[in-house]
Amino acid sequence: MSRYRSLLAFSWAMAALAVVAAAGLIVDDRVLVGAPIWLKPLKFAVSFAAYGLTLAWMLSRHTPPSRTGRWAAHTVVVTGTIEMAIITGQTIRGRRSHFNIETPLDRGLFLTMGVTIAVLWVATLVIAVLLFRARLGDRAATWAIRLGLLLALTGLLLGGLMAMPTPEQQAQGALRTLVGAHSVGIPDGGPAMPLTGWNTTGGDLRIPHFVGMHALQALPLFLYAIEALSGRCARLRDERIRLRLVLVAAGFTTALLALVTWQALRGQALIHPDGATLGALAALTAATAAGTFAALRRPGGGTGPGTPSSSATTAEIAETAHPHHPEQELPA
Repeated sequence: MSRYRSLLAFSWAMAALAVVAAAGLIVDDRVLVGAPIWLKPLKFAVSFAAYGLTLAWMLSRHTPPSRTGRWAAHTVVVTGTIEMAIITGQTIRGRRSHFNIETPLDRGLFLTMGVTIAVLWVATLVIAVLLFRARLGDRAATWAIRLGLLLALTGLLLGGLMAMPTPEQQAQGALRTLVGAHSVGIPDGGPAMPLTGWNTTGGDLRIPHFVGMHALQALPLFLYAIEALSGRCARLRDERIRLRLVLVAAGFTTALLALVTWQALRGQALIHPDGATLGALAALTAATAAGTFAALRRPGGGTGPGTPSSSATTAEIAETAHPHHPEQELPA
């Protein structure tokens, strides 16, 4: 990862900013839109730290190092730094960073954030294209990285839903001061879940944004867990089985992303699902369980512990079936 020092430095800077924001939660009792004012810088700093570190790790698997990859990494660093500078600066001023167009300065800063996040998305797309053209390890690792990037790009795009004017803002003429919102069906700033700050009385578009973005880390970590368990479970040593499990996990994450997006757009809180949401979740759970069972079947079709792995050679299988006994050899 040392080849992408800008991303590593950015991640360390975001980690330091997270510490500062955590201290701000303790010493600064100001509240903005129903939440402690330093909570947003804290969440964004942690998210960006993980984002930069993950991209650096993914790019380091591309050999030889790519000039295009380095430039895309630098672009992520610059745009992320601008984004966090605006969020932190507005926090210090006691102003909203997102959706705020009340003054010319607020409007300019919000528009700048829109441009930087669009450029960051394009830079991430360039990285995704670059890694789709390379082998990044075995097939399971390669596809965990590729699909994680695609889901992250989707999560970033879904964040654009929050920048659209709400029906309430259009009806009340609030577009002079605000444009867009986190919540659907209710104003921002109501009762919220601890730590995440997600609304508990209406839809919240931050949830699909979060699920998509952090698939970037979730899929590679899922594969890492499988590989860690392979020491105890011989079946997981088979590359094809690991690949199948990665594809099932990616399918589950994609469907979950669609489900929480649908739920949020209907103005429904995550912790108060209706019958339709619960039914869709039950179907998703059943499909994932069936997919997992199918993925764990040995490539040759067997499921029993005695079935030889498809990775074994013909000679190994023959040796198992007809063991060689030196003591039975006739002397020359």
